[in-house]
Amino acid sequence: MGFLSFLFGKKKGDGGGAKKGLKRVDIPKRFDLSGRTGQGSMSKVYRAYDNTIGRNVCLKLLDRVKTKKFELRFTSRGLKKPSEGEICMALRHDNIVRTYEHGLSLEGDPYLVMEWVEGHGLNYLIETRNALLNGNRINYFCQLCDAVQYMHDTKFLHRDLCPRNVMVNQEGVLKLIDFGLTIPYETEFCKPGNRTGTADYLAPELISRRTTDHRVDLFALGVTAFELFTNALPWERSPSSEETLRRHLNTPSRDPKDLKPGIEEDLRRLLQRAVERDPTARFPTAAAFKAAILKLERQDY
Repeated sequence: MGFLSFLFGKKKGDGGGAKKGLKRVDIPKRFDLSGRTGQGSMSKVYRAYDNTIGRNVCLKLLDRVKTKKFELRFTSRGLKKPSEGEICMALRHDNIVRTYEHGLSLEGDPYLVMEWVEGHGLNYLIETRNALLNGNRINYFCQLCDAVQYMHDTKFLHRDLCPRNVMVNQEGVLKLIDFGLTIPYETEFCKPGNRTGTADYLAPELISRRTTDHRVDLFALGVTAFELFTNALPWERSPSSEETLRRHLNTPSRDPKDLKPGIEEDLRRLLQRAVERDPTARFPTAAAFKAAILKLERQDY
């Protein structure tokens, strides 16, 4: 059975995509919550102790009303999108956070039980200019490229790549997280639609509501690289999301050398290519992006 057939071919009641077959759990009885670690527009994330398996986990609770509203974007177009839980269970890679199970609370809210990553967000490391980055930028970024390439090879688009959705554990292993906006990499899901994602990392073709492909993730990967190596965004952040989007469409990105005087020319050219507004001018794949990074004259960033 093919990978997407596995996701889309489940029947009601078989424990797969149909909500009638999902496991229902008494969240307060099973989990001891020790603190909220994050919150999105549709979910809350906690560090928790799982009394069933006897270990600390990351528990993500989705709001059933908001989740249903999000899913309507697809069902109203006749599309059958796997749930976040199904997608996460299908992703198995060293640089992607591991999901152990998914189901529903007794109230009907979807939940996911994931590995607890002891470490820091890449956004925190960048914003604080943390010493952990010194000499490790290329290592971390290549791991992220591996995660993105794996997703594309398994026919998924992440659609919200940014340092906030990347963790680095205490062993220096990078973990890509948060697949709430992930979609199958199929033609019907890539047709022009809504502007989904984080404004500073949105590709121009997504902003202008054109047909998209895996290069929207590569653009976000490029913005992440730009930020990682210069400690600044390619376009100056604006208080208005709409102004940020207009800049992505109409204004050339900032020159890395203006933000980081003395930057090596090969790295400067690489970062500029990574955030090209024309998708055909970017790196064609995450693997190609990684290969270019590994060819930089300096490898000790």
